[in-house]
Amino acid sequence: MGERRYTGSCQCGAVTFEVDVDLDVTRTCNCSRCQKLGAVWGYTALDKLNILTGEDALTTYTFNRHQGRHMFCRTCGIEPFAMGSIAVINANCLDGVDPRALKPVHADGRAV
Repeated sequence: MGERRYTGSCQCGAVTFEVDVDLDVTRTCNCSRCQKLGAVWGYTALDKLNILTGEDALTTYTFNRHQGRHMFCRTCGIEPFAMGSIAVINANCLDGVDPRALKPVHADGRAV
């Protein structure tokens, strides 16, 4: 697959974005946030994420070490991405992607 450009959005469409990301390298996690969210995460540089619409519709949640900003839509509550030193993309929010067909590596976030 390799890195390619995707478009995506939250559920209600208030937040739309495009991102260059390699979905050959994805991860799931069992930390207190990710397990309940059910996200399949892809990773890329911050400058490869471009919010097209709805930046003002986003709100932020931080937890644990407060290093990552989990960004979610104020209207529908979906988290399409998080930002910290890198951009972390929720593959469930990408157009034309079946995240269940990806082969994510599982991270033990409870151990952190």
